[in-house]
Amino acid sequence: MATLREVKKRIRTVISTQRITRAMEMVAAAKLRRAQQRIEQARPYAQKMDEMLSHLAAGSTGEIIHPYFEQREIKKRTLVVVTSDRGFCGSFNSNIIRRTGQWLGENDTVEQEFVTIGKKGNDFFKRRPTPITRYWGDWGGTLDYDRAKEIVSFLTNRFVSGETDQISIVYTRFVSMARYKVIMQDYLPIPPPEIPEDPNAGEQMATEYIFEPDAEQIYAALMPGYATTKMVTALADSFASEHGSRMIAMNAATTNAGDMIQSLTLDYNKARQAQITKELLEVVSGAEALKG
Repeated sequence: MATLREVKKRIRTVISTQRITRAMEMVAAAKLRRAQQRIEQARPYAQKMDEMLSHLAAGSTGEIIHPYFEQREIKKRTLVVVTSDRGFCGSFNSNIIRRTGQWLGENDTVEQEFVTIGKKGNDFFKRRPTPITRYWGDWGGTLDYDRAKEIVSFLTNRFVSGETDQISIVYTRFVSMARYKVIMQDYLPIPPPEIPEDPNAGEQMATEYIFEPDAEQIYAALMPGYATTKMVTALADSFASEHGSRMIAMNAATTNAGDMIQSLTLDYNKARQAQITKELLEVVSGAEALKG
């Protein structure tokens, strides 16, 4: 049985750990609120971009001509893996890594490569045979628009130059404070926009657009912003999910630390009572010996 000093030392250690986990939970909650605001700002813009692209597709005649739409034989696939830089966020990173492993198995007939965003994913996959073409880390759980544009520029240049034939992103989409979903999303080539339909008649919308100067130049101006919006939205979702997962994980750790403190306190009281009983027995035994 542990001595009183050992039990007391363990109690102090768990109390210190509980303070740390509580502080980390509060920090994650504060960062989550800011990340939610970014999502609320990014998602409507992304939806409008999709809507605009669909309307332009409905009003244009002939095939949409832009390098981002180019469908070609897939000889090489690129996967952008978005994880966190830090741990203590439950199953956030392991879910992404597991889904990435499934992607590797599904696409083992073609050449594969990774682009990693976040230290945890990079540390895991750099010891695996699939090569990592580029790595971006040290985000601190905060969206950096300049770095997001740098990622978009690297990916689009790689696709347009023919160094890769398809690019996908795996990330965690923020649904609610307690719910997150791992998403595998095609990034390039962009699938042809869906032509909107009239929900009542079920026929294609008859809206006609006059393109000035022409559709090709409009798409050339629009598509870089569209690609950036897709990346920014994915990163914003991932960071919000990271903070939410960390908040839940630290809340569970704080609760477990409280339960452990109660259990150790009970053990301490039992050990202390046993020691007091032993000392009383020694005193009574000594007194009886003196009488005899």
